[in-house]
Amino acid sequence: MQDIIVWHNPRCSKSRDALTYLDKKGLIPTIYKYMDENPSVDELKEMLKLLNIDVRKWMRTKEDIYKELNLKDIQDEDKLLEAMANNPKLIERPVVINEKKAVIARPLENIDTIL
Repeated sequence: MQDIIVWHNPRCSKSRDALTYLDKKGLIPTIYKYMDENPSVDELKEMLKLLNIDVRKWMRTKEDIYKELNLKDIQDEDKLLEAMANNPKLIERPVVINEKKAVIARPLENIDTIL
């Protein structure tokens, strides 16, 4: 059986849809409620490696906090990750992890690329 982890926000419909998508495939993931547990900068760095994308592609750039912190002008990856660790609302979701691969499940079919 595959060990799937979902970085999940229960208030997000896309995040709930990802859990339903996995359930329909007969997969029961471990749920990590990142909004409650505030991942550390080191955890975010590890996840960014698994996602294999630029940090800004993992950020919710339309959130008010993104604008309030003037993050569009910051180029330093560590500073952006620190902002995400301090404000997990900035983390794009849901993230689905399968062993050493991860995707942002937008669209849901992205999940299939790591199964």
